[in-house]
Amino acid sequence: MKFLHISDLHIGKRVNEFSMIEDQKYILNQILKISETTQADGVLIAGDVYDKTVPSAEAVQLFDSFLTSLSEQKKKVFVISGNHDSAERIAFGSQLMSRSEVYVSPVYDGNVSKITLEDSYGRLNIYLLPFLKPASVRHALEGKTDEMPESYQDAIQAAVDRICVDQSERNLLVAHQFVTGAGRCDSEEVAVGGLDNVDAEIFHAFDYVALGHIHSPQSVGRKTVRYCGTPLKYSFSEAGQTKSVTVAELKEKGQVVTETVPLVPLHDMRKIRGTYLEVTARSFYEKTDTEDYIKVTLTDEEDIPDGMQKLRIIYPNLMQLEYDNSRTRQSRDVEAVRDIEQKSRTELFAEFYELQNNMPMSNVQAEYIKQMIEGME
Repeated sequence: MKFLHISDLHIGKRVNEFSMIEDQKYILNQILKISETTQADGVLIAGDVYDKTVPSAEAVQLFDSFLTSLSEQKKKVFVISGNHDSAERIAFGSQLMSRSEVYVSPVYDGNVSKITLEDSYGRLNIYLLPFLKPASVRHALEGKTDEMPESYQDAIQAAVDRICVDQSERNLLVAHQFVTGAGRCDSEEVAVGGLDNVDAEIFHAFDYVALGHIHSPQSVGRKTVRYCGTPLKYSFSEAGQTKSVTVAELKEKGQVVTETVPLVPLHDMRKIRGTYLEVTARSFYEKTDTEDYIKVTLTDEEDIPDGMQKLRIIYPNLMQLEYDNSRTRQSRDVEAVRDIEQKSRTELFAEFYELQNNMPMSNVQAEYIKQMIEGME
């Protein structure tokens, strides 16, 4: 059985005050074409359908049109709510939509939705786990257990432990959490100190885990625990990425084949750099798409009067303008020194550790380092 795995649509999002709605409409139409050409049986939408808990009417209409088109293609659709969504609003009409094989995660009440499909390889169980915080898990499990989870790790572990997974059958989980070790982008919400981390080992019982929340496509822990990434670039930290749809095909038990299908946006997001004269020279831009979303870094020593307005004559979708010269570099150095002076040795070591290992220290490690530094002092 073959599925398209998408997530983090963030319908209705604005980037640097530019509305992304037309770009989103364009890319969703492209995904509809991919669902037909790949002959996918279903589409997994792993959270953050909208960019806001109360989406605009325009955003709701676009998602409604997308779901309707998938239903007309006879695709099964599986949707969960993400941290940007309202779980209640996403769940609205879920029982009615399930009659059209559009399955939506309900508000978490201690149970996880299960949909069972069958093909020539037997039964395939699909579980829908919406984005969860420890508080929502504690609320759902109140009176059902004596041990209340405090951390994200404990909360997701508790939620997964309550799923009765038959490991002799194929099992697929759709979830929206931050798995330890995944690389982040500037367009994501970050919990202070990485408190929202969960270990990939939590999902060991599932043959494929369709994750949302992280905006860069990547696998974590093992190839079949995967973030598909956003279908569009939502920050300039993603400028060098190629966005894609992940196609996951579950064959016999234990055999999962994944591939990616690249997406081509209506407007790319990219960065350019040079002096004002360089970036405005026809030879510099004539073979590029000047309507892309652009970040310009000017290296002139003097600021260009009305630089943003002048550059938008050539680059109408210019989003950001910054300078890199001796003045700005000196300012950044002063800020860096000030930041260092305001942080404790423990905080500085924690930042160094995360920079080296692409993951924060555990609570045990942090306590060990704290005691060691206090002993040295």
